[in-house]
Amino acid sequence: MILQRLQQRAALIQAARFFFIAHDYLEVETPIRLPALIPEAHIRPLASASWFLQTSPELCMKRLLAAGAPRLFQICKCFREGERGSRHLPEFTMLEWYRLDGHYQDLMTETQAFLQDLAAGVQQERGYDQEIIGLLLQPQWQRWTLHEAFACHAPISLEKALADDCFEEILVEHVEPQLGLERPCFLYDYPTALGSLAKTSAENPEVAERFELYIQGVELANGFSELTDVVEQRRRFAQEATLARAQGIWFGEVPEKFLTDLATIEAACGIALGLDRLVMLLTGALIIDEVVSFTPEHL
Repeated sequence: MILQRLQQRAALIQAARFFFIAHDYLEVETPIRLPALIPEAHIRPLASASWFLQTSPELCMKRLLAAGAPRLFQICKCFREGERGSRHLPEFTMLEWYRLDGHYQDLMTETQAFLQDLAAGVQQERGYDQEIIGLLLQPQWQRWTLHEAFACHAPISLEKALADDCFEEILVEHVEPQLGLERPCFLYDYPTALGSLAKTSAENPEVAERFELYIQGVELANGFSELTDVVEQRRRFAQEATLARAQGIWFGEVPEKFLTDLATIEAACGIALGLDRLVMLLTGALIIDEVVSFTPEHL
């Protein structure tokens, strides 16, 4: 079974590459070992001597956008300390793509096109999950605000969950399991405090232009209109770093070169999609261990 899953994984990765190359995206490779990372209080980075292993290639990919590359994608390894479970690994494979002059609503449309292209490509192949393929090939995917999802599925309002500091608990236990069951669901418009790298909505300053994609209760991707206001980004970095330090987490000094380059970008959007989870879903694997060559416990 493991050989079959690895063959399926390889085929899906090649299909992903073909999709983005065909849509004029440049495939790039950026360093995975960095002197400083984006501070995110809910993530624990892995140290590499005095530097860090990347939790995402976002810093370097946005700097390449600033250098003039209009569309970029990358398939790479990312690292996060302590993440181990049926859907988590401390070393995992991420697909990320970024484009200039994009908006998070455009990115939702492109994400749907990409995943439907992958699903159509394996629809007639044996060994793939036909239920998931059927979900992905539905023409109308759901787009639901976070506020609407909480109002429908949570025992308390979104505002109260945030005020009581139990947002993640309520989201994981009550909301996420109900998302994407009959068709894929884009959950969007997160409170600004939950989108440290996302642009604030022009229509509603209380929310950030961020979304997550769910399929059968599994969170698959996280995307947003990029925040390009350097003053605001510096403020949010400081806020996240303060929260992280309170938990004993260090991400390095402020990434000044990134902020300098960010100032040259007018508008952009980007998304991170977990490739291991995507392979899980499309092959019907029950746990992430089934779609990687080795888990930490086997090394």
